Amino acid sequence: MNKGELIDQVSVELKSSKAEAGRIVEAVLECITKGVKKESKVALAGFGTFTKRKRAARMGINPATKEPIKIGASTTCGFKPAQALKESL
Repeated sequence: MNKGELIDQVSVELKSSKAEAGRIVEAVLECITKGVKKESKVALAGFGTFTKRKRAARMGINPATKEPIKIGASTTCGFKPAQALKESL
């Protein structure tokens, strides 16, 4: 499912227009993004937890030239599903 399909499903569930559903989905995603950025963690009961993770600098290999390259440290987002979500799958 992509973002457009998610918006379609939300509009069906809420019996609303796709434009309104799009605004709702955008608002939820924006709030999750801000929460992870500010608080380092967003927990949604029964769904899962989004967390900010730091990746250390490391050495990698350029696949085209096979030469070693340095990959800098970065910050990323991780997701751990809740037990209820795991069981529903």
